[in-house]
Amino acid sequence: MSYQSAIDHLAAMAPELATQTGQTRRKFSLEEVATLLAALGNPHRTFPSVLIAGTNGKGSTAATLASILSASGLRTGLYTSPHLARPNERIRIDGVEISDAEFAEEFFRVRATGQKLVEEKKLAQAPSFFETLTAMAFLHFAEPAIEIAVLEVGLGGRLDATNVVDPLISIVTDISLDHMEWLGSTITDIAREKAGILRAGGTLVTLPQHPEANQVLGEVAISLSVLGVSAVPYMPSADPHLWANENADPAPTSAQLARDGDEQHSYKVEVLGQVIEVASPLRGAHQHRNTALAIAAAAELAISHGFPVTAKSIAEGIRRTHWPARLERVSIEDPVTHRRTEFILDVAHNPAGAWALRAGLRDLLSSRQHLGTLIFSCLRDKPVVEMAHILFPVFDQVIFAPINSTRATPMRDLLAAAASTGTPAFAASSVNQAIELALEHTTAHPSSPIVISGSVYLVGDARTRLLDRSTATVTPNQNAERVGQLP
Repeated sequence: MSYQSAIDHLAAMAPELATQTGQTRRKFSLEEVATLLAALGNPHRTFPSVLIAGTNGKGSTAATLASILSASGLRTGLYTSPHLARPNERIRIDGVEISDAEFAEEFFRVRATGQKLVEEKKLAQAPSFFETLTAMAFLHFAEPAIEIAVLEVGLGGRLDATNVVDPLISIVTDISLDHMEWLGSTITDIAREKAGILRAGGTLVTLPQHPEANQVLGEVAISLSVLGVSAVPYMPSADPHLWANENADPAPTSAQLARDGDEQHSYKVEVLGQVIEVASPLRGAHQHRNTALAIAAAAELAISHGFPVTAKSIAEGIRRTHWPARLERVSIEDPVTHRRTEFILDVAHNPAGAWALRAGLRDLLSSRQHLGTLIFSCLRDKPVVEMAHILFPVFDQVIFAPINSTRATPMRDLLAAAASTGTPAFAASSVNQAIELALEHTTAHPSSPIVISGSVYLVGDARTRLLDRSTATVTPNQNAERVGQLP
């Protein structure tokens, strides 16, 4: 069967999250994915793993840790979600995506196994989209066996399909309010779901964060006799003489991310008895926390589990990290005028992400008091008004683009959110039109970059279009619904 056929079948699969009227909410169950994996030969038991849960920063932490482990000479699997352009992005070995042929082969193997289990009444329903991809990743990592896998939890932790593994280390990144319909309405509820990835006698790597989250993680860790490893020693030092730029201000705390927080691209920390320079390509002061978690986990793998991780390989792996659409800059050139326009892409999908984006933009563009255009959309389970008040006021205008998801926030709600901030807003009919309208505005304000954010669906689509048209002629569109006036 072809790769395109696999993609078509995958797109038609039952989602984990019920979003439409009349849909039956899918029951989350580790028993079902365990039954599927058993029928596939339990591929997840053929390699050790690190499991990462949290609200924000999971992907960046996973990508950084996987890069460190690969730089240490280990054959390393990386499983993340969601994807930007193609589902192949979710399954990688040493940074290389699963091929189309392998993707199709693994998909139809999992699909046939799931159908057989349903026919035998061993499964109540066919595997879901995420369960299928998780099983595919485990199969890919097992053939031939990798030396270690870094796995990002999809949603929550306790009942997430990835939680069937027995991780050497569990990492919990920053926890905030998100996916409340499924995880609970408080930080305490959500943290308890995330803490479900801890194991009796296991290891937890984390950083101090929201007091409610700290309390839950501490209580669960104590009840399970979990070894707690703090990543605080790997945060940037407050001593300015340890910064690459000695004239820079000290590193900000997480509480300062919503304010100024001058971000530095390079700093020094001591790990495994040596001082290394941390120079991550992932911009934004919030990434310091994600990088620190990756360093702590890598060091723990060396100290407690004998993996060949060194201070040098940690520094090298951090430098090699590739994780797009996190304060990522993409520029396109008009082949006629040869004028380049810069775009900044970031998948800030909730209020905490919006604050981090705002702080990161201030770091990157410190000389500008006001920004140009924001292209934005989000899913309807997100607090769009709260995100609007965080981001929209620092821009001249916002352009809303439709996204390819049944969970998309209706355009009228996006426009209402913008109106509540007083920010001029427009509704574009497509992502392409949103880009063209933004380019029109940038022609009149050439020093301003265009920022694209709010949903991975939007950012992924826009990123693909921008990369495809890097030498194409810019052709403005004219048809947009206007609210307010273009500056």
